[in-house]
Amino acid sequence: MILSIESSCDDSSIAVTDIVTKEILFHRKISQEAEHAKYGGVVPELASRLHAVDLPKLLEEAKPYLDDLKAVAVTNAPGLSVTLLEGVAMAQALSIAKGLPIIPINHLKAHIYSLFIEKEAIFPMLVLLISGGHTMVLDVESFDEITVVATTMDDSFGESFDKVAKMMGLGYPGGPVIEKLAQKGDPDRFPMPIPLQHSPKIAFSYSGIKNAVRLVVEANQPLDEQTKADIAASFQKAAIAHLMQKTKKIFATLKPKDFAIVGGASANMAVREAFANLCARFDCNLHLADLQYCSDNAAMVGRCAIDAYYMERFSDALTIEVSPRTDNIS
Repeated sequence: MILSIESSCDDSSIAVTDIVTKEILFHRKISQEAEHAKYGGVVPELASRLHAVDLPKLLEEAKPYLDDLKAVAVTNAPGLSVTLLEGVAMAQALSIAKGLPIIPINHLKAHIYSLFIEKEAIFPMLVLLISGGHTMVLDVESFDEITVVATTMDDSFGESFDKVAKMMGLGYPGGPVIEKLAQKGDPDRFPMPIPLQHSPKIAFSYSGIKNAVRLVVEANQPLDEQTKADIAASFQKAAIAHLMQKTKKIFATLKPKDFAIVGGASANMAVREAFANLCARFDCNLHLADLQYCSDNAAMVGRCAIDAYYMERFSDALTIEVSPRTDNIS
């Protein structure tokens, strides 16, 4: 079995996975959303302190499996340095105490493997990764062969939802709040600009939509509930349209047979529906992770670690990569 640890941001998670069957034997996650909501976003130092409290609790729950481990896997990049260190420190302690090899796991690659929890991996595949820190299209040929086709020039898809929610005083995290509110709104009431619509550049940008929302919010004070819903719906429509326009151009060039959406924002049902329609048009198979595995979790780290284990990707000296928007997914 492999014990896996995830602490790249504001979710403490530990899982135990059977190396041979890929079955999840143990998986628990403790979210910090309630604590960070007070500040309108993640506070790194607070997140680190909460990981220091929560990870040992989760490890105690996984105690029945600790004598049968073959390795310990841990997210070591990318993410917040002060939170990554909590998970890495635990992994190193377990390695020394149990004589186990350590498998360092890239957080973005783990999100790709969220598609394959308790099943075999499918490659090659084109993958759209959308989360609070990332918006990128990846051409995934194998575990090691991953090419970044397009990425964001500024804000990420998920980050823009958080910031729009904050503008309207809706709290954190903004993704689920905006999605739910948008269901009650008129998506055509406030026309929003679609970034890079007339540009041949294959990239993403959400700063322009965010600024457009700011202007609408300022012009419609005080905001009543229907206006909030209409802003949410109008914003979400433009945000998804931007994803669709750029990804459609990539489809036309690469003609993928298999396409997937991963990351926390892939739980958005409007996104899933839009890309289901796009994949149907291009005769492409759409792959989606179970909703419980879209956000950060140790189960996806453990599934990624299984393939790494068979390739003997062990490390004695773990390094921490702190940039939340790095394009490096080696």
